[in-house]
Amino acid sequence: MQKVIFKDLGTIDYKEAWEYQEQLFDEVIRRKMENRNLPLEQQYPPLHYLLFCEHPHVYTLGKSGSEDNLLIDEGGLQTKQATFYKINRGGDITYHGPGQIVGYPIFDLDYFFTDIHKYLRYLEEAIILTLNDYNITAGRIDGLTGVWINDDDPIKARKICAYGVRCSRWVTMHGFAFNVNVDLSYFGNIVPCGITDKAVTSMEKEVGHKMIIEDVKEKLKTHISSLFEIELMAQ
Repeated sequence: MQKVIFKDLGTIDYKEAWEYQEQLFDEVIRRKMENRNLPLEQQYPPLHYLLFCEHPHVYTLGKSGSEDNLLIDEGGLQTKQATFYKINRGGDITYHGPGQIVGYPIFDLDYFFTDIHKYLRYLEEAIILTLNDYNITAGRIDGLTGVWINDDDPIKARKICAYGVRCSRWVTMHGFAFNVNVDLSYFGNIVPCGITDKAVTSMEKEVGHKMIIEDVKEKLKTHISSLFEIELMAQ
């Protein structure tokens, strides 16, 4: 069972969190490269991290995305007190904001499985199981990354969790954005994930009241730990 350092960063500026991820990402790769030059009995334990946080209002565009999917200009961003970043993950444009659980696993997949599709499916399954704990039924849509409510109905389907990851040397970064109590109006300023015909939702909207986000985090941590067979270590 792999040990993973868990940190809840609270509310943190997106750029600050991104730079911190890069620092940890580089540290994990550096440890990995050091171990390759050492006999097995002298190797250091591998490093893995799981970060949770919330961000002030921000739109991020993945390297395969189109800036046309941001529907407001600089003045509109200022009015919304939001920022915009082009970043080095996969996927298109998405929104992060208060009331959303953003998760950044920085895992060395050589110690799990070298299959990025399986990795994404596990992250999706952790959200699906967490929602099921609250009697919210969710699933996947073929060809579309993410977790969806009414996934079996093309008209009613709405996304509750978005994903965008980067993987280099089988080390991951970036991750998921899980809408718990988020202000959904901010999604009206983008074409979420470049998908024009699907809505976005949150746990709050689905159940009709605000959720206790710390409780949701605990359930989500439990499911991530079980699926990846990891032990989370606070630091």
